[in-house]
Amino acid sequence: MNGEIKLFTGNSNPALAHEIAGYLNLPLGKAFVGTFSDGEIRVEIGENVRGQDVFIIQSTCPPVDHNLMELLIMIDALKRASARRITAVIPYYGYARQDRKVKPRVPISAKLVADLITIAGANRVLAMDLHAGQIQGFFNIPVDHLFAAPVLLEYIKNHFQNNLVIVSPDAGGVERARAFAKRLGAALAIIDKRRDAPNLAEAVNIIGDVKDKIAIILDDMVDTAGTLTEAAQVLVNRGAKAVYACCTHAVLSGPAIERLKNSVISKLVVTNTIPLKEDARKSGKIEVLSVASLLGEAIKRIHEETSISTLFV
Repeated sequence: MNGEIKLFTGNSNPALAHEIAGYLNLPLGKAFVGTFSDGEIRVEIGENVRGQDVFIIQSTCPPVDHNLMELLIMIDALKRASARRITAVIPYYGYARQDRKVKPRVPISAKLVADLITIAGANRVLAMDLHAGQIQGFFNIPVDHLFAAPVLLEYIKNHFQNNLVIVSPDAGGVERARAFAKRLGAALAIIDKRRDAPNLAEAVNIIGDVKDKIAIILDDMVDTAGTLTEAAQVLVNRGAKAVYACCTHAVLSGPAIERLKNSVISKLVVTNTIPLKEDARKSGKIEVLSVASLLGEAIKRIHEETSISTLFV
């Protein structure tokens, strides 16, 4: 091992950071991450990190800009404290949906965020279920891209047996859904969706047979839940026996919780890359799975400089 391992966290998801630290049997590093009276972020590292291998666990989830700035300022503080290597562990990568120009005169914000993280001083990035795989190429530093698939697959295998159909909510998620369907020996269906504006989509048609089957909608994130709930209703209308949903990142903004409560979805299964809000925890329709062991194992192998390819399921 080249230097001692140190774990730090901002304020975006301290519960996940504590779980990862528990898996690695390490304490979280001492750091104050707060604000001045005018709202500016204040960071002070409370222990020696000179020559150490440092990992900062920070999702850039809502409030996105605040959590992103916490990450950038922590990276800068650790760089100036002479950390040997700084790895940004970003379970949820904000701005990931702005990964290309969909119309003239719009930014590619996912690339801008990648530049900010790199220029701040990160030496590598560990992320999970990026909205678009090409975001890895936006960085000029190594990126390890994990998937929550092992955790979600184990849940599905333990709770559902036969007569399954894995449903992609749009054309972009077909590759992910096909991989799940193959591993589960399940059928595959695709929702033909038209999107007229951001956070506004209309499910139009279904490609595949869902009649009398248990449908599991698979996606990388659930934001306003409009696509998810509408797709679920279409599946039921086409004869699906029951509808469940599995998503890695539970953004759940705006009317998402109310939509889920009033939908035909029996249960939404998510991971803890983003902490659930109070109303989401009380909704009764959401179950949270932990990805701490997956991230913890990746951190361990990065530190030991051993292969983590077996984690890329």
